[in-house]
Amino acid sequence: MDSIYISYQFNIEPKEPASEILIAELGNVGFESFVETEDGVIAYIQKKDWFEDILKSIYVLNSNEFKIEFTKKTIKQVNWNSEWEKNFNPIQVDDLVSVRAPFHENPNLKYDIVIEPKMSFGTGHHETTHMMIQHLLDLDLKGKKVLDMGCGTGILAILAEMKGANPIDAIDNDNWCYVNSLENVERNNCHKISVFEGDAALLNNKNYEVIIANINRNILLNDIHAYANCLNDEGVLLLSGFYKEDIPIIDKKVSEFGLKLSKTIERNNWVALKYVK
Repeated sequence: MDSIYISYQFNIEPKEPASEILIAELGNVGFESFVETEDGVIAYIQKKDWFEDILKSIYVLNSNEFKIEFTKKTIKQVNWNSEWEKNFNPIQVDDLVSVRAPFHENPNLKYDIVIEPKMSFGTGHHETTHMMIQHLLDLDLKGKKVLDMGCGTGILAILAEMKGANPIDAIDNDNWCYVNSLENVERNNCHKISVFEGDAALLNNKNYEVIIANINRNILLNDIHAYANCLNDEGVLLLSGFYKEDIPIIDKKVSEFGLKLSKTIERNNWVALKYVK
């Protein structure tokens, strides 16, 4: 039986950083897919997960800093590929990395990543993914054992292989992300990446030289001990998925395990931190 979805079309002024905050908040209450538009965001949730007051706790909708209007409708079926293809534009990071769909022209940069994100997070458009790409560009990954935790579309694991990492584990607890990562790994002819469906429990008895974790703040705080325990001495931990205001609480937790903050990248109030063990 086809799933019934409810969609909200949000018009946002100014669009940034409100749209990113809105996506993060909606994701926390059960919305599972987002399409960015010129004027804002379209958000989708399965009808079975929807309830009348679902937007009541969304802080950004009540903020005086932004003007956000929305319309709601029920739809029987969503062609996800069609939805994101209408709005998915190719991006470039530091004139070195291109992230595009198969139907986009290849700009012939050093690293060309081709993805079909469907409902998975990590198209490169979000600030956190963009910054994690920048961190990876700055690292020597040749022959390094890498973990991409909360891999989404697999984009960061794919870039790690393109930069010479081997082997690479990519883990996500969302089945759609797991399947989508497998598809994108194959699409980019990657052979060093193993994709797993699960969470930090899979990290027992594992060890890595570089760990990438682009997840939300609460999951990071809960799992930092697992990352630290399987990170080799002098290893690198890259963290993102939170705001500048969250740095003190993240830094306090990470420092408990002897890791030192080495580099911070900020983009529209989102941050990505590099730690060294």
